Amino acid sequence: MYRPRDLHELLGALGTGPKKSLSQNFLVDGNIIRKISETADVKPGDQVLEIGPGPGALTQELLQRGAHVTAVEKDSTLAKHLTTIEGDLDVHCQDILDFDFSKIKRAKVIANLPYHITTPILAKLVEMHNKITSLVIMVQYEVAMRMVAKPGTKDYSSLTLFLNYHTHPEFAFKVNRTCFYPKPSVDSAVVKLTLKEPPEISDPDRCLKLIRFAFEQRRKMLRKTWGGEFGSQDVMDGLKEIGAKETARPEELSLEQFIALFEKISV
Repeated sequence: MYRPRDLHELLGALGTGPKKSLSQNFLVDGNIIRKISETADVKPGDQVLEIGPGPGALTQELLQRGAHVTAVEKDSTLAKHLTTIEGDLDVHCQDILDFDFSKIKRAKVIANLPYHITTPILAKLVEMHNKITSLVIMVQYEVAMRMVAKPGTKDYSSLTLFLNYHTHPEFAFKVNRTCFYPKPSVDSAVVKLTLKEPPEISDPDRCLKLIRFAFEQRRKMLRKTWGGEFGSQDVMDGLKEIGAKETARPEELSLEQFIALFEKISV
């Protein structure tokens, strides 16, 4: 299914094609499919939740590795096709944001996320550490760089910190745009997120909200952005106590430093 000729024949037989409305770009590189499975460390007996399986090339690879696959596909034509694939497979024709996650337990998630809804899906999944062990996801290359960025870099963002709060992010590999049909306008990358118990924060929602607010004005010093909430002097005193500069901007602080600063000045 991953060979271009086979994919074209299948889509022709189904009377369908890639839909722009669903951001459909299908993998046509068997090597990338195998690398995704290897990155996810799929083994016999594993439960895998596959999001957006499309025609099912990766689905077949996962089944051949002995996994039980729960496939969630929004495209009704492709979802119907998936039901014809032999193996330990359950198919659900729906949006992943509407999926009933009580159906899974301790699953590995593998997904090729549509660019326009990457963040909402991630925000939902990374909080399910009691149901999901890891996520191996294909995203736009620029998004992947933000996900795994280090403090002090241009890609370091509130998304980076949010993911570090819930997961251990790892860059796996880059995927050239030529590996897809139709060819998208940008390259992609595969990232592995291993879920974890989040670190303790007295008010995590407020802390993460303030981090997002700081990065919305990332050129401003924290004593300015957080100063409206806590007072500039308290922020500067807190920065000094955690070993950061009083003039620090958000991209200069690690997650641990943000949490330490929040706990010192939010009492």
